[in-house]
Amino acid sequence: MHPRHESARRHRDTSYRAVLLVAAVVVTASATTSCTNLAATPTTAPAPLPSTTTAAPPMTPTAGVGPSSIGISPAGGGAFPMPPSGACHLGSMAGQPMPDERCTPGSTNAAVSQGTIHETICKSGWTATVRPPVAVTDAIKAQSARAYGIAAGELDHKIALEAGGDPGNAADVANLWFEPGPIPTPKDTVERVLNHATCAGLITLATAQTVIHHSWPTAVTDAGLQLANGRVCLRAAPARCTRA
Repeated sequence: MHPRHESARRHRDTSYRAVLLVAAVVVTASATTSCTNLAATPTTAPAPLPSTTTAAPPMTPTAGVGPSSIGISPAGGGAFPMPPSGACHLGSMAGQPMPDERCTPGSTNAAVSQGTIHETICKSGWTATVRPPVAVTDAIKAQSARAYGIAAGELDHKIALEAGGDPGNAADVANLWFEPGPIPTPKDTVERVLNHATCAGLITLATAQTVIHHSWPTAVTDAGLQLANGRVCLRAAPARCTRA
């Protein structure tokens, strides 16, 4: 080979080896840097997914309505003074008188719960132990008659004592109103039926309170009950009955 050509070949070989050496250094440095970066980067756990679990809604007595959702105070004994004369106006449901919600919102007895019904409302003579004295009720009756503008009737507990209604007192008449009509009134029968159904386990106390608060003339039907031959039965299970 010509010396000049041999020299050129040697120059190319040297240049090629230099290129390979540089490339190896670059690859090694890159690999080292990558490993260093991986080692230096902390591993972060993925953020937890938001929970999709929601609390089960509270069980309510009937038709999705419960005492607290319709304005019944869970515990009486507070202060709800008698409205002034002429301030209250009777309503009507199924041809029967209904109290004015503004004047008689209704309230329950804190001592009566589902767990205490057999020591309270289901115990014979119990209502007499919580009913206000006649001297107190006579004064409230006269004041309520003036508030409603009614001449004849009786003082009534909107939510019956037999359903765990608050007895009331001179300073708290939220559950008391002057009910017009003959004595005993048709509402008295409804109160007795609901009491028997509650004590027999056909309905809950909350259901009895809800339906009589909402509409006492339709309370028996609203509670899922029916009357037949002096007995009250569940419409959905006609064989489950008790005395009316």
